[in-house]
Amino acid sequence: MLDEKLKNLPASTGVYLMKDSQGTIIYVGKALNLKSRVKSYFLSQHADSPRTKALVKKIYDLEYILTDSEIEALILESNLIKEYKPKYNVRLTDDKSYPFIRITIQEDYPRMEIVRSRKKDGARYFGPYTNTGAVNETLRILKKVFPIRSCKQSNFTKRERPCLNAHIARCSAPCCGQITKEEYHKMINEILLFLEGKQENLLKQLNTRMGKAAEALEFEKAAEIRDQLQAIQNVIAKQKIVSKNFVDIDVINYARSINLTCVQIFFVRQGKVLGRDRFFLEGTEGTAEEEILSSFIKQYYSQVDYTPVEILLPETLEDENVLKTWLEGKRGGRVHIRVPKLGEKRALIELVGRNAVESLQLEIGAAATRENTSREALEQIAEALHLHEEPQRIECYDISHIQGAETVASMVVFEDGRANSSKYRRFRIKSVIGPDDFASMAEVMERRFQNALKDDEKFRELPNLVVIDGGKGQLSAAREVMIRLGYGHIPTVGLAKENEWLFIEGCSDPLILPRNSKGLCLMQRIRDEAHRFALTYHRLLRGKRNLSSVLDEIPGIGPKRKKVLLKNFGMSLKKMMNASCDEIAEVEGINADIAQKVWEFFHPVELENDK
Repeated sequence: MLDEKLKNLPASTGVYLMKDSQGTIIYVGKALNLKSRVKSYFLSQHADSPRTKALVKKIYDLEYILTDSEIEALILESNLIKEYKPKYNVRLTDDKSYPFIRITIQEDYPRMEIVRSRKKDGARYFGPYTNTGAVNETLRILKKVFPIRSCKQSNFTKRERPCLNAHIARCSAPCCGQITKEEYHKMINEILLFLEGKQENLLKQLNTRMGKAAEALEFEKAAEIRDQLQAIQNVIAKQKIVSKNFVDIDVINYARSINLTCVQIFFVRQGKVLGRDRFFLEGTEGTAEEEILSSFIKQYYSQVDYTPVEILLPETLEDENVLKTWLEGKRGGRVHIRVPKLGEKRALIELVGRNAVESLQLEIGAAATRENTSREALEQIAEALHLHEEPQRIECYDISHIQGAETVASMVVFEDGRANSSKYRRFRIKSVIGPDDFASMAEVMERRFQNALKDDEKFRELPNLVVIDGGKGQLSAAREVMIRLGYGHIPTVGLAKENEWLFIEGCSDPLILPRNSKGLCLMQRIRDEAHRFALTYHRLLRGKRNLSSVLDEIPGIGPKRKKVLLKNFGMSLKKMMNASCDEIAEVEGINADIAQKVWEFFHPVELENDK
């Protein structure tokens, strides 16, 4: 089948997806000529590297998608790599954990907030940033300098009284008409200038405004602008000046070990280094340097909002022209990709490279420490429990409720001593009424291992060790179910929080591990993670229940209207409280009178004050 597909490949531009015998996508690539590019993998001169040889051995099937241009192929390739995370592609591992600053410019009166992902919603996004503390500090300063609103409603009716933030000069109160839309948007434009790194332009604007205010004898306003200038100048003073000739530049360099690569990027705006990010790439073993850089640029710039005028690299790229055209399309203007050989730009490339080497060495050292600690902890656990081998997969279960209400359970998974959150599972207890932890634990184990018997994909993998959060009672309930379903051979222990003792079936005395042992520390970490995960789910359900109960108290809200309100506001009490009367009235089945009653129910203090 593969040979037949190779014979019939078109000589067209597109993206190819290589699959193994299980149908899993193991590599995604783009090509100007699919026929010649894909066939080259099976020629000896192309498959010299160990990595390519390993890939070719695994290829069982392939698919391809035709595109109209190489730019379209590049974008599609980047999206597919991000979606499928193929084993043999270079992958940006840590892009999802960093925050963005979001400016809701699509709203009449925009606001600013920190978010964890970008959406195509018309807002401006800046980031991602690796230093969350620096982002929070930036927002604190900007909100102090520019009193923009913090409330989350997208549209609001005019209010008689402003919010508390307005009274402490942290909001310009557009809801009460205390600022015009033009004046408000001036503040937003100044914030955008700051985040784009154009602080010099912002300082000029503020200086001009301060001078005009002083000439008009508006001394209080002039003093306010002076304070804004000082706050911004304090931030700028901390930034390293690189060159007066630089405009907006991203400087990229990298360092690599056998199977890990660290890419470092410095952001130079208006001649100053504003900050830096570092990223770790997996799957780079046996990969050419230019492919590593190319893969990073595609994955990184596909998720950031701002593309600079110039990008400095340590070496040239084979697909530089395609990348340049794509980046110019994103920016809406010229983008220069350069490899400086001499001068201050080359010195900056080398500085970024030294930082990349330092970051990589620290990560390798930290990874080695984590690996040694985990291995030692697993060895101690295996020895203490008389296991034949180290438990590579540990599952831990916990029950959470308040006086029997909204009882839930969690299952967390640790593999090789590290949490694997993608394999966590949560359960809502169905058969137990009231606070009965033993019966609840029995139900969870019944559902978990019944699903394993059914070969359910989510529960197919079996643990080498089961940890129950609790003492002898919880352990006994779990073991009874496991033995009945044929899983009694899996070692199981209970971990009681009070004394941190381990309980084993058939042993009257607890097993007490040394307080400072790595094995006990790992068991505690696993138990605490199960508790956190269960508690998070319990709070979610409790919040939904509370909102549902609150709506029962509002006149005119019956079961049908309650259902549509809950669905529209995502079961969130906070969202409904922040919604305007008009937003509530937009919900299907909710007329203006009912919307007014709902809004008045959540804002009784404001109504009383208005009277």
